[in-house]
Amino acid sequence: MVRPAQTARSERTRDALRQAALVRFLAQGVEDTSAEQIAADAGVSLRTFYRHFTSKHDLLFADYDAGLEWFRTALAGRGPDESLVDAVHSAVMAAPYDTAAVPKIAELRTRELDPGRIVRHIRQVEADFAEAVEEYLTRDDPPAPGTDDRLRVTVTARCIAAAVFGAMEVWMLSDDKSLPELARLCRTALEAVAAGIGDQG
Repeated sequence: MVRPAQTARSERTRDALRQAALVRFLAQGVEDTSAEQIAADAGVSLRTFYRHFTSKHDLLFADYDAGLEWFRTALAGRGPDESLVDAVHSAVMAAPYDTAAVPKIAELRTRELDPGRIVRHIRQVEADFAEAVEEYLTRDDPPAPGTDDRLRVTVTARCIAAAVFGAMEVWMLSDDKSLPELARLCRTALEAVAAGIGDQG
């Protein structure tokens, strides 16, 4: 069992590696940056680096990955009487966004990585997001596997995830990369989905 102090220390290490990577990537590019340099800048060993990330390229997706545990925790804390749209929206906005870093990381991904790799990774994160929504929807009354009720929950969760990630994509491509604009786009996307699927919460 991982103790809270270990978890907090691990998260601090991951944050230090993310920050060190961003500074290096912006200064000298991804390909000219080594995992050794990132580890040294973060004040950790190369072994510690690989305990947290499989490669330096994983750090280009840290803005997506970092938010999922925050999302699960925030969503789990929402009340049972709250609508699904309100619960998901509040949980998304509770994530610790670094609004200065997120657009820079997105630009680096676009410039440095093959588009197919970006799409594959974001689809995986979106699937993890949908899984978190599905867990939230079934926490009190899980439907039996293979039933229509189970199918409705799965489809709802995937539609919610697609709406949120669609809003994030539009936000990343827009001129207004403020947090209020992200909040507005997420709300609009979630309400559009809720109008089509009916609110489960």
